[in-house]
Amino acid sequence: MATGREVTAWRPAVPGVVEVFHAHFTGYAYPMHVHEAWTLLIVDDGAVRYDLDRHEHGTPHDTVTLLPPHVPHNGSPAGPGGFRKRVVYLDTSLLGAELVGSAVDTPDLRDPLLRRRVGQLHHALDHPGDELEAAGRLTFIGERLTAHLRPRRTPDVRRADPGLARQLRELLDARVVEGVSLEAAATLLHAHPAHLVRAFSTAYGIAPHQYLNSRRVDRARRLLLEGHRPGEVAAATGFFDQSHLTRHFRKLVGVTPGRYAKTA
Repeated sequence: MATGREVTAWRPAVPGVVEVFHAHFTGYAYPMHVHEAWTLLIVDDGAVRYDLDRHEHGTPHDTVTLLPPHVPHNGSPAGPGGFRKRVVYLDTSLLGAELVGSAVDTPDLRDPLLRRRVGQLHHALDHPGDELEAAGRLTFIGERLTAHLRPRRTPDVRRADPGLARQLRELLDARVVEGVSLEAAATLLHAHPAHLVRAFSTAYGIAPHQYLNSRRVDRARRLLLEGHRPGEVAAATGFFDQSHLTRHFRKLVGVTPGRYAKTA
């Protein structure tokens, strides 16, 4: 079988994320190895078979695989077409060492919601400027992974916290252009990141990153109608670059900034 390897890797500015790794392998097998970080893996095409702690496992495309740090494992294609995977390596600030034993016992998780959220996380990580969205999605993923590995005895009751939600909205309003990381917001407001995001979403029906991008797009619309160029508008409204502005502008307005400006 011919061996093919396509790899993309980067380290985003998102706390807790050590590395993002996307790969398409055919005819290639990983030898036994370990990682210092947690390995959160989804397979988009094909499947992977691997050994973890002397037990054989597999990763069909509808599962989420979580491999604990410092535990040897290997990996190889489960079929002739190879596999295409997306991996995010997480440090122990998200998942503690006390969860390693459970992860060794049940590394492959069948959870459609978790699978969808991991895919959404990768989409955010793939776009510079969407770090707030990625951090918010990551904190919910961490909660769900912890629930799988350490089931709670009492149900998770989602309590409204309008005061905290208002404080976060005021913080976002004050920093529309410069933005604020989820970690910084949690520190300033003395709240756990997951509780912060949940309180805001419950109170306003929109995630913090969606709220911030909406405010930025509103400002962009005004500047475009005043005759400013899209590249200038992107910098003036807090977007990473013009393509970042275009993606969110088209999502919320239905047309590109350039096309919108021509209507003025």
